[in-house]
Amino acid sequence: MPRRCRPVHLKDPVPVPEPEPVAGCDVRAALAGQRAGARAIGDKTTVIDCNIEMRNHPHPKGARR
Repeated sequence: MPRRCRPVHLKDPVPVPEPEPVAGCDVRAALAGQRAGARAIGDKTTVIDCNIEMRNHPHPKGARR
């Protein structure tokens, strides 16, 4: 008979700050809005996906990331 246990929720051992939108970048602004909407409904998968997209979105040298 399978043992019934409560799930264990572990924190990330090395938390990474969330990326922020870059001034003048419509892509990052849209992703930040999508991330906020996902967070509001508890959709952690989409929050993570938006963070990854924002980190990987290219910008010219000198632009804030």
